[in-house]
Amino acid sequence: MTALAPLLELRRVGLALDGRAILKNISFEVYPGEVLALVGPNGAGKSSLLSVMSGDLPATTGSALLEGREVTKYRPDDAARKRAVLMQANQVSFPFTVWEVVEMGRAPWARTSGLSHDAEAIADALQRADVEALVDRRFNQLSGGERARVSLARVLAQRTPVVLLDEPTAALDLKHQESVMQTVRDIADEGRAVVVVVHDLSVAAGYADRVAMMVEGRIDAIGAPADVISAERVSRVYGVEVDIEKVGTPPRPVILPKR
Repeated sequence: MTALAPLLELRRVGLALDGRAILKNISFEVYPGEVLALVGPNGAGKSSLLSVMSGDLPATTGSALLEGREVTKYRPDDAARKRAVLMQANQVSFPFTVWEVVEMGRAPWARTSGLSHDAEAIADALQRADVEALVDRRFNQLSGGERARVSLARVLAQRTPVVLLDEPTAALDLKHQESVMQTVRDIADEGRAVVVVVHDLSVAAGYADRVAMMVEGRIDAIGAPADVISAERVSRVYGVEVDIEKVGTPPRPVILPKR
């Protein structure tokens, strides 16, 4: 993996908002074929870090590079062909159908040769997100979980080499949590770089190549799930005592709060 050039690179990134340090001296790279899970307690800076990676928030210090270029230097349409972003708010103001919402993911490819792939990309995204049966429904009439899956389909339809996902499993039942994370794993295996914010540490460990654990705006540890997700670190960072069991091949940590 490291023989390839990184698709994303953070170099000593810091972010201050209203005079408060949100992110502090963050550096890492994300490579093609990799799932990097961002984990950490509420307020650790995970969503802000994703916004810096996407270019929606300019770093106060340091650099965020997308395919070797400062992400904020791209024109919006060029950036949208490089990276797709799913943020926590899945709101659409008008009563568009599910098909129309997913079709919005193809907007960056208008007036390019990629336009010819629209129908295929939309159909594939609908299938991957398990929302084919909803195509004629109005987005504003869907449940929270259905909206989350349709929003994911919009991102998948964009077909970018970098995919940034903020809590894509938050509103989902167990079946669809697993389905979404398997889709995340699949698109990385196809050569994309995926950064995903996940609250469930066991889910992160089950699907990510690497985990970055954040606390108070900095990276406490980054590496293989089994190395980062230790009982000592989780207890210290989250303030709750846990046991950890290793399951599967290769062994992956499963976190069990002590009750």
